[in-house]
Amino acid sequence: MNVWIIVAFAIYLSIMIGIGIAFSKKSNNVSDYFLGGRQMGSWLTALSAQASDMSSWLLMGLPGAVYLSGISSGWIAIGLGIGTYLNWLIVAKRLRSYSQVAGDAITIPQYFQNRFDADSKAVRIVCAVIIFIFFLIYTASGFNAAAKLLDNVFGVKYQIGLTIGAIVILTYTFMGGYFAVVWTDFFQGMLMFFALLIVPIVAYAAIGSESFTAITSAKVGYMDLMANGDQPYKFVDIVSNLAWGLGYFGMPHILVRFMSIKSTDLIKKSRIIAMVWVIISLAASVAVGCIGYVYLEKIGAAPLDKVSAETIFMVLVQKLTPGLVAGILLCAIVSAIMSTSDSQLLVTASAITNDIYAITAKNKPGDKQLLMLSRIAIAVVAILAYIIALDPENTVMDLVANAWAGFGAAFGPAMILSLFWRRMTMNGALAGMISGAAVVMLWNKFLTAKTGIYELLPAFFISLALIVVVSLADKHPTKKVLDQFDKVAAMK
Repeated sequence: MNVWIIVAFAIYLSIMIGIGIAFSKKSNNVSDYFLGGRQMGSWLTALSAQASDMSSWLLMGLPGAVYLSGISSGWIAIGLGIGTYLNWLIVAKRLRSYSQVAGDAITIPQYFQNRFDADSKAVRIVCAVIIFIFFLIYTASGFNAAAKLLDNVFGVKYQIGLTIGAIVILTYTFMGGYFAVVWTDFFQGMLMFFALLIVPIVAYAAIGSESFTAITSAKVGYMDLMANGDQPYKFVDIVSNLAWGLGYFGMPHILVRFMSIKSTDLIKKSRIIAMVWVIISLAASVAVGCIGYVYLEKIGAAPLDKVSAETIFMVLVQKLTPGLVAGILLCAIVSAIMSTSDSQLLVTASAITNDIYAITAKNKPGDKQLLMLSRIAIAVVAILAYIIALDPENTVMDLVANAWAGFGAAFGPAMILSLFWRRMTMNGALAGMISGAAVVMLWNKFLTAKTGIYELLPAFFISLALIVVVSLADKHPTKKVLDQFDKVAAMK
């Protein structure tokens, strides 16, 4: 075991926990704890949004998929790039304005209730339950990745690595809230970006262009975006992979970043920063997978299976870079894990305390009580995600795919239509959310393997259709709701 890698990890984790301690006193109320008081700048918003978005999937899931099947897995990256751009372009500014006009909402469930001026708490509670269910799965994927990292690097048993990763993530999220999450995500996003640039360049230099061409040419279709091995890539597979981009419109941990930015005037700059980060990072992630395959072939190493393929980034780092550098680069995976898991824990805690407990409690709780309950909720969610992640056979890719589809279908259509369709009603929103979540779970269970269609695609459009049908069959929105919509629409 390289002592420099241990040193790098220890310093990195100490810094993250230190940020949590530093910001623990800045969260004086629930708005601060869950939304940072809407005081985030362009760089913080952009990098924290993308770092919390990509997660360990970027350094493990996607490179692993490319390693196994070639660059045709890059269709997912293309879909995500398009989805990122459209989310920043279409949703960001409108949601920042609408969430403030609609009762200064600080969570996605609260935004939906205020958007329809609903006395009923149904839409808020349904949102919170969906967030709780799917973020358990999503957070479990981060814990799973942390355990695999510690196992691969230090030879730590999976369950022990899982415990260590969960404790560190829980600690700084528990203490610092949104301020700690955003600042740690900013630094983690920068580390992920540069690590993804460095590793494929170093690996390619070690291989040489001639070896790269010879080895990739020997595997039929490996470098063909339109091929799946020796078979043409099916249209249904391309569409399913591109459909990942639809998930962005419903991701609570990304959408709250739009709500927290200081001003709508900063969103254009944030969009440019985010897109540069995303395009380069996704391309580099694909490169890690295919260059990693060539490198292992060249040195005659045993091929990686479906589960171990997700460690290809770690393998390249350990084989090609010296001690301290390897430690810093491996910390990029920790960054990817933490930057998403902390956001998910925070959003889930906000759903439990602000969107279930606060509106159902007999006596209205104060800010101090809500802050205490929020921290307890974070601990409870972390424990449940830990239990889900105990199975080492789960892959990061599978866990993320399921949670991503759940959020995209449940909240994506409802979010877009709530921002841009004046006639939408609360009952329409409920129909879309419930049907989207239900179709994802049922399709994944019974039809994904049979049809090859990613569950997000049918669920998204079924949800969209039901929102429209139920809203049109429902009573017209009240004058207050329509006036509020018109006020937001008139904003520049």
